[in-house]
Amino acid sequence: MTSPWIAALVALFAWWFFTGLILLVVRRADRTGRDAHAMTLLLAVPVLALGAAALIVTAEDTSVSAVYVAFLGALAIWGWIELSFLSGVITGPEPRPCRPGLSLADRFSAGWGTVAHHEILLLAGLGLVVLITAGAPNHTGLWTYAILFVARISAKLNLFFGVPRINLEFVPSTLDHLKSHLRRGPVTAAFPIAVTLLSFATACFAERLISAETPGRTVEFALLTAISGLALLEHWFMVLPLPDARLWRWMLPAPRPTKD
Repeated sequence: MTSPWIAALVALFAWWFFTGLILLVVRRADRTGRDAHAMTLLLAVPVLALGAAALIVTAEDTSVSAVYVAFLGALAIWGWIELSFLSGVITGPEPRPCRPGLSLADRFSAGWGTVAHHEILLLAGLGLVVLITAGAPNHTGLWTYAILFVARISAKLNLFFGVPRINLEFVPSTLDHLKSHLRRGPVTAAFPIAVTLLSFATACFAERLISAETPGRTVEFALLTAISGLALLEHWFMVLPLPDARLWRWMLPAPRPTKD
């Protein structure tokens, strides 16, 4: 498990598996009803607690096993917060579709209203991770969450300003109103800025990986290089005509049929 290639594969599998698991849970709850979403989120609270516990017990440990546990702990915290959003339980105070003809400022205000509570929760999650890992030698969980946080904010901004490809296949019924706040069109300045920053981050982690002097640091920077590279890839999915939905479509039940 000390090989950087194995660590990169672990990051790739974790990205694919946990994304698919969240989509699966949301799709199944979507077929049952809104109450099922709230119950699913409540039942998943132990995942959040385990994620925080993983960061606590590994904060002072930089061994290979501790690095992996911290990485998975950060993903657990992130995953629960994402589940809270996709389930429609923690989103924002604005539940209505975007009205046509709004100015950019009014569109942004309306869009913010649909996700405000979730963004605050994401920031609170970052604060929790910082609080747990502050001054500790194991930074894996902090960097993992920070990469996901920045990449998610960047992705939402790009979806708001405009990108050629928007995959709406996995949007649950609880978030149908969000579709009207997204803009399909040519890329804006937000896209090259985002991919440049993510490319720079990936290169920086790769440089640290090459110069790592201990097995723990090798695994840490291999995981961070892979997860930042995957965040970069997710941005390119908004532009390039790649069938990214096929990665998870096969494992999900059919969506709940709509009533005429």
